[in-house]
Amino acid sequence: MEKYFIFGAVAALIIGFVIYTVIRNRKIRKNGVEADAVVSRIEEEQTVSSEDGVEYTYTHYVTYRNPQGETVEAKLDHAPGRIRVGDTVRIKYLPEKPHFAVLVK
Repeated sequence: MEKYFIFGAVAALIIGFVIYTVIRNRKIRKNGVEADAVVSRIEEEQTVSSEDGVEYTYTHYVTYRNPQGETVEAKLDHAPGRIRVGDTVRIKYLPEKPHFAVLVK
C-alpha cells in the first residue's frame, strides 16, 4: 500500500510541474516582452537507460538586455535542435520573472 502512495505522490508532483510550466509559458506568450537574445550556452545531460541506451537532453540559455540596460540570462523553455551558441533569436519574457523565456514563433 505504501508503494502506491509514493507512486501517487511522485505522479502528482510531475503533473503539477507540467501544469505549472504550461501555464507559465502561456502567460509569457500572451503578456511577455519581446527582445532579441543571443544563445549563450547549451547544457547537455546524458541519461543512461538499460532499454534505450544513452539519451541526451539539451537546455538552452540566452542572454538579453532588459529595458533598464541590464544583461539577463534566461533559460529557454524549448528550443529546436538547430539553434547554436552565438545565434540571435527573438524571445518573450515576463519582467517579473526574467530568467525564463520562450521563443517567438
